[in-house]
This record gives sequence, structure tokens and C-alpha cells, in this order.
Amino acid sequence: MKGLAIDYTTVLPALLPVAGLVLVLVADLVNPRLRRVPYAVAALAALGSAVATVPGLALGGGTTRETFCLTGRTAAWATAPTVDGLPQVCLWQADALGSTLQLAAAFAAFVCIALAWPRTRRRRPTDSTREPVEAVLLLAALAGTIVVAASRDVGTWLVALELATLPVIALVALSGRRAAVAGATQLLVTSLVSFALLVLGVALWFAATGSPFLTPDAALSSGGAFSAASGAPTSVVFPSVSAGVVALATVLVIAGVGFKLSLVPFHAWTPTAYAGSSVPIATFLATVSKIAALAALLVVLRAVAALGTPALVSIALLASLSMTLGNVMALRQDDVVRLLAWSTVAQAGWVVLPLVSISALGVGASATYLLTYVVATLVAFAVVAVTLRDRPGEGRSIAAYEGLWQRSPWRAGALALALTSLAGLPPGIIGLVGKITALRPVVAEGWVWLAVVAAVNAVIGVAVYLRWLRAVITAPDGVAGAAGTEGATPAPVAVARRRPVMVAGLVLASAVLVVVSVQPDLLLRLLG
Repeated sequence: MKGLAIDYTTVLPALLPVAGLVLVLVADLVNPRLRRVPYAVAALAALGSAVATVPGLALGGGTTRETFCLTGRTAAWATAPTVDGLPQVCLWQADALGSTLQLAAAFAAFVCIALAWPRTRRRRPTDSTREPVEAVLLLAALAGTIVVAASRDVGTWLVALELATLPVIALVALSGRRAAVAGATQLLVTSLVSFALLVLGVALWFAATGSPFLTPDAALSSGGAFSAASGAPTSVVFPSVSAGVVALATVLVIAGVGFKLSLVPFHAWTPTAYAGSSVPIATFLATVSKIAALAALLVVLRAVAALGTPALVSIALLASLSMTLGNVMALRQDDVVRLLAWSTVAQAGWVVLPLVSISALGVGASATYLLTYVVATLVAFAVVAVTLRDRPGEGRSIAAYEGLWQRSPWRAGALALALTSLAGLPPGIIGLVGKITALRPVVAEGWVWLAVVAAVNAVIGVAVYLRWLRAVITAPDGVAGAAGTEGATPAPVAVARRRPVMVAGLVLASAVLVVVSVQPDLLLRLLG
């Protein structure tokens, strides 16, 4: 067997967050009183990781960049020979879709770090280690997200997915408040159940294919398609039932990832964890964690797509239940963070909706909708974070956004664009494109009832977001004038003076949302 072939430029997006967290630990060891340095290092690491994905974004037409490749009899389950005539399999694979998900994760982490930027006043003694710990946990979760999108063996896939999850549990509990501990506890319990399901799914995959790799070649082996001359290990169960075992493994993986995606009935932790977290951590949960979960699911579904697997009823049921319950519960919320939490449940249904078609069309549509949701949600949470600094204790209520258009037109415009994108209405064109793209595989598979459920939920979703938007563009009688004279200029100036990095994060996320709304085909081209 030949040794591992490693291309460091391909794994650079994952190496930079790891290097960043090491630097944060060293800096904290040298001077534990530093406040902003851990966040500055984390921000630079996230930004560098985003830049490092650029070579992968240029890949198209099924082209991939691979590394950590094994050659020889250890890789005997690979059907494609190398130049030397020996089979080869690679543990790491970068393509346009995976690199775009990595880019989105790094960008979202960068914005979350900006929203969490520390205040200028002196740190309390009890907060002496919070900043470096938070920065390290954020970078660790980002590294896990990037690795899981490129991993192609079950060991790396499982470890990376849990690395993307466990630090977030600590981040939720970091504030020490009772609500935070309750949210972290629920998240921990559901994560343990999720991990158990994922391990069982992986075990069944190995039993059916005899391969530890999540690749199309491994999936095809479940039908006994390997040549005896190749020396490849055959399925350890009868070929007649191997395909069924692979299907069962896929269902278990969907259930395990469903906890992390906040799909019904695995969603119970979501509103509690979001409400108990700080707004930057809730933003991280709603964006980077969701990218990690979908990336993990797509690795498996892209492998089983080679089998020509028919549409899965389980995905259809999860999507319809998540959309319906999420929208109905969101309509009842007056706390905007809880509203966005239930919105996450509903949007998760839209994310997995195209996956009823286990095909390249379904996978691409799912990734497209996820990225649409991530950018819009980043902007919405960023506006909430800035508003909470402007109106502490009140910014979580929808009533706090009444007359926002008069107090801060640019912030109101950003929130309006985010909410219309989530609702799929103009001027949030990217949201409309995302919903149409998500429905295409459903219609192509002939799931008429599912398309009807999605259309009904699209209408309910409009009501959810317009309820918040109505407060933004209107003001109670007698308040508009006062807001126009006293609140219009001081509030934005005060926020910009005290927390310029937070405002910069909002501006950057809003700029990206504007670009993809004006030119939605840019997002489709990125995904290859």
C-alpha cells in the first residue's frame, strides 16, 4: 500500500480555524486579560477560511479536488484505478457544492464573531476567561462544519459532525443563566440521541457495503457489484437484502441529522436553546450549525444516489410536518428570537423538501435553499443584536420594532429585505427563487400532495414575516413624531460609536443579501 497523498491547499479551509484556535489559546496563556485579541484572531481565521475555499468554488461539471488518498489493497473497494493500475479511494473531497457550503459557514461564523465583539468597558473579574473560551469554541465548531462537508469516510464524518455540535452546547451554556443551562441541557440530550442514531446508521452502512467510505462506489457494492478479481471486500449480508439495509441506514442518518436540523419531531430543543442563548450564539446555531447538518446529510445522499433510490416517504413527512408546525408556532410568538427559532423549524422543512428526489437536482436545490435561508437569517439576527444594544431588555419584543423605519431607515431596510427573503416575496427575490428551486424536484417526482402542502405553508409563512414587518414600517399614534425628533439620529450614532464591529457585521451580511437578491443566478453558479 502506498502512503497518504496530502494536498494541503485543499484542506486549508479547515486548517485555518484550527490554527486560529491554537493562536487564541497561546495569546490567552501569554496575557489572560486580553479582550479583543481572541475575537480578532477568530475573525481573521474565519475570513481566511472563506478565502481558502475559492479554488474549490471554481470546480464545475463534476470536477473534484481530492486528498488524503489511499492506494493499494487497503483501498480495494474503489473501482477507479490509479495511473499505476491500483485502486484508490480518497478521504477528503472538495467540489463546487461542498466548497460553497464551506464558504457560507466561514462567512456566517465571521458575522457571528462580529456580533459577539466585546464591549469597550473593562471586563468584570468573573468574565476573565469568557472571550478566549468563546472564540475557541466558535472556531472548533467552524472547523467541524468545514471538515464534515468534505469528509468521505465514516470516521471523519462522525467526528467532524460532533465537533460541529458539542462546542455549540458549551456556547449556549456559557452565560450561566438558568434559561441558558436549560437550553444547553436539552441540546445535549438531543445531541446524544442524534449521535446514537448516526452510529447505528453508520454500522448498518458498513454491514451492507463492507466499506467505511461514504461514496457511490461503496453504495453500489451493496448490490454485489464488485469484481472478485479486484480483491474488494464484499457485503457481509446477502446481496438481496443489502440494498434494504442501505435504505434503513439512510433513514437512520436522516433521523439523526434531523435533530441538528430542527426537523419535527426532533425540534423540541430549538426554541429553548435559542431563547436561552445570547443573540450571536443563537445566530451561530441558526446558520453554521444548520450548514454542518445539511452538509453531513448531503454526503450520505450523494452516495446513495448512485443506487437510483426512489423518493423517500420519510423525508416528505418530515418536511411537511416541519413546515406546518414551525409556521403555526411562529405565528404565536411575540419574542423575535423565539419567532426566528420556530422559523428555523419551518425553514428546515423547506431545506429537506427537495431531497424527496435522491438526485443531483434534489441535492442542489436543497443546498440553494439552505444558503438563501442562512443569508437572510444572518441579517435578521444581526438587526436584532444591534437593536438589543440600542434598547436593552426590549429588543426581543416585536413591539420594540414599531417605528423602526423612522428611527433607523437603513436598519429597517435590511430587516425588511431579510423578512421578505424568508417569506419569498419581492424585493427578497432570492427567497422566491429558493422556494421555486426547492419545489422543482418535488414536482418532478410527482409528489402533488407535498407540493400543495408546501404552497399552503408558503402562504402561512408570508403571514409570519409580514406580522413583524408591519411593526417595522408603522408606528403607534403619537409615537412617530417623537421618534422622528428624538430617536432618529442619536440611536444609530450611539450604536455605531460603541460597537462599530457589530454594525459592520450587519452591513456586510446585508450587502451579501442585496447582491444575491439582485443577481440570484450568482448563487446557482457557485453551487455548480
